[in-house]
This record gives sequence, structure tokens and C-alpha cells, in this order.
Amino acid sequence: MEIAGKAAVVTGGGTGVGRATALELAKRGCSVLINYSRSKDEAEQTAADVSALGVKGIAVQADIADDAACRRMIDTAVAEFGRLDVLVNNAGTTAFVAHEDLEGVKLEDWNRIFSTNVIGTFQVCRAAKEALVASGSGEIVNVSSIAGIRGIGSSIPYCASKAALNNMTVTLARVFAPKVRVNAVAPGLITTRWLRDGLGEANYDALVVRAEQQAVLHKVCDAEDVAALILNVITGPDLVTGQIIAIEGGALISAASLR
Repeated sequence: MEIAGKAAVVTGGGTGVGRATALELAKRGCSVLINYSRSKDEAEQTAADVSALGVKGIAVQADIADDAACRRMIDTAVAEFGRLDVLVNNAGTTAFVAHEDLEGVKLEDWNRIFSTNVIGTFQVCRAAKEALVASGSGEIVNVSSIAGIRGIGSSIPYCASKAALNNMTVTLARVFAPKVRVNAVAPGLITTRWLRDGLGEANYDALVVRAEQQAVLHKVCDAEDVAALILNVITGPDLVTGQIIAIEGGALISAASLR
């Protein structure tokens, strides 16, 4: 897909993978709506940085767990850009609870995580369907995680939500075909502020070292790595849909992962 002159929505677009993706889209001539829930300053800065690249960038607040907010956000994108061609569902949340601490997982954790990671993503896709179909060659990329494949990650509800997202990606690829392709990228550990803040400095550093040692390539992702894969999916061959594409330095095939 050629994205110059087209328009995108990136949820959770103010920081991390979302910001990096928005900037990569803008560099290729695509206008971008930067969605945020709480990170207003970061989203507005990202929108300004997108605009500085010669395309239109706007920041729009919307909690994707709120269906009405999702619909307003998509309506805003279409009104501002006159079209919508690309949707990157990057917004997500978690709780940091050791898997063996079953009592530490609360019902509120399950509800909050699924409301954003699964239901929220569905709601944004549903709201955007008409505009993406009208574009004639729409693209949806969901940001998942190898947590949904291996069952490892920040908490059991998070892993389960990403597994559900992977399944939903395949289902939506059937529903949105043939006018819209739907795929997911599944990063391993990403060196972002989100993970550092969630784990704390010492735990974060130890986890990064361990993940690097276990990965076949002895590397972990940064936000720009994941953004590069998202752009490759969007701008690459138009016969790829319903796929979950991992980017994890070979962690999934590491012998260490079998022990």
C-alpha cells in the first residue's frame, strides 16, 4: 500500500510504539490522528512533530474502552482528513502481577485490561470499518505481544487479553475482507518507559538483561523496531491478512524458552 497522501489513526499514539509509528507514517506522507487517554502533553507534542514533517497531525483524547468516544474519534479523523486508510491499534494496558500470585489478580484487573486491550480494540475497528472500506485498500494493524503466544508477561490477564486479540485479528480479517487487511504484530520485550515504570528500575534492568541472553539474536525490541515492522506490514505485499507477526529477536525459538 502506498501511504503518501493518505490518513491514519494511531491509538495510544503519544508515547512509545505509538509515537514511533505515527512519525514513521508521517515521514512517508501520511496524515495522522494521535489518540491518547491520559498522555495529553506527549500526544500534542507527537502531533506537532507529525505536522513538522509536512502532513497534518492532530491529537484527540478518547478512552477506547468507551464506544461513543471511539466513534467520535473516528468521525473526527474523517472530518479532519477527508478519509481514513490506516488504523493502528496500539493502545493497551496491564497490571504487573506475578503469575503465581493468583490472589493478587483482582476482578478490576481483568475488567480494565480486557476493556482496553480486547473490547476497546474491537470498538475502534467497528467504528472505523465504513471509512476503511471506503478507502478501497484499508489497513488495520493490531499491536499484540508474544505474551499472547507463550503465556508469559506482566500478568495472566494481560497474556489472556493478547491471546484474545490474536484470535480476534484472524476473525476481523475475514469480516473486513476484501477491502481491508487486518494483521497483528507481536513484540517481545520492548525497552519503553511504560515497562520501566511498571517494573521499577532494578527489576526492569534485570529483565532486559535476561531477555537479551535468552533471545537467539541476543537483542530485544525498542519502539522504533516495532514501528518499522508495522510500516512494513502496511506498505508491504497486499496479500498478507489475518497474520500474527512476531518481532522478538528469536525469543520464541530459543532453547532457553523450552526450559
